[in-house]
Amino acid sequence: MSFRKLGHHSPSCKFTATPSRIAILASLLCLLLSCQKKEKDIPKAIAVSPDGSMEVELMTLNLRYENHQENGKRAWRNRVVGIVEMLQREKVEILAIQEGLHGQVADLWASMPEFGFEGVGRDDGKKSGEYTGIFYRKDRFEADAKNRGSIWLSDTPKQAGSKSWGNSFPRLATWVRLSDCSSGQALWVVNIHLDHINQPSREKGVQLMARKLSEMNCDAEPLVWMGDFNAGELNPAVRYLADGLPASGSSKAFPALLETFSQLHPKDKERGTLHFWMSDPNRQWKVDHIFVSKPAKVLDARIVKSGEPYLSDHFPVKARVRFVK
Repeated sequence: MSFRKLGHHSPSCKFTATPSRIAILASLLCLLLSCQKKEKDIPKAIAVSPDGSMEVELMTLNLRYENHQENGKRAWRNRVVGIVEMLQREKVEILAIQEGLHGQVADLWASMPEFGFEGVGRDDGKKSGEYTGIFYRKDRFEADAKNRGSIWLSDTPKQAGSKSWGNSFPRLATWVRLSDCSSGQALWVVNIHLDHINQPSREKGVQLMARKLSEMNCDAEPLVWMGDFNAGELNPAVRYLADGLPASGSSKAFPALLETFSQLHPKDKERGTLHFWMSDPNRQWKVDHIFVSKPAKVLDARIVKSGEPYLSDHFPVKARVRFVK
């Protein structure tokens, strides 16, 4: 099913194509060529920030795994082109995805050659199982080869496919340290996908990744933490990041972060992201979050809602943030 080898490094272009994958690739190729035709005469340039600030367009999106029992508008082959068009329209620079299987992630990467990628499959640490991955624009950011990777949210975080604390499936967190070409600033990006049922697993997973970050990011460089938390804003697993973690099991405490949507829309009642294909408009929960470190300024924060055909059973969450050097 796969046509591109994904992982931490450069992909292989060898692939085994199926008729459905060929159809997807053809649609994406038409979209890509259309964009290239419009921009082929525009020279590439990096805007330099005079004050050293770093402004970034962020998004988190649970892709909904490629379920071959879902047909019609919900089939991946009919959703992927709309997802790529949305990402281009929103000018996303850093994208956190959850639930993407290898073929889905490869479809996105093939259609967005201007992006780099960090992530692995949760089952084997290679290509098997869902990815919790990070896409980033290569013309804007350079990835730090020594500060990137994934851990399993378990008692054995380095063991691929491991699970603890009662979670139903292996759960994963991925990170990469990026250098911004326009400001020279570093930016740590974390993507996490917590368990959908087990509350202790959610809380321990967040604490584990926070301790890991405290050890790695010793200089307290700017941080973006995104993902599908499978938990609402008042859940302790989410409040840990909003309130800050004590120095339990680590040399120092983890500082409180800003939840971008709540910063600009604290009283907005229309805040659901998990909508289950809108089968019941009243069944919506905000479980997808974008956190940033202080003293960042949140310039824009939105839930990117659309009518049918829906891109996923989650709405994407978007934020534009400025970090001052």
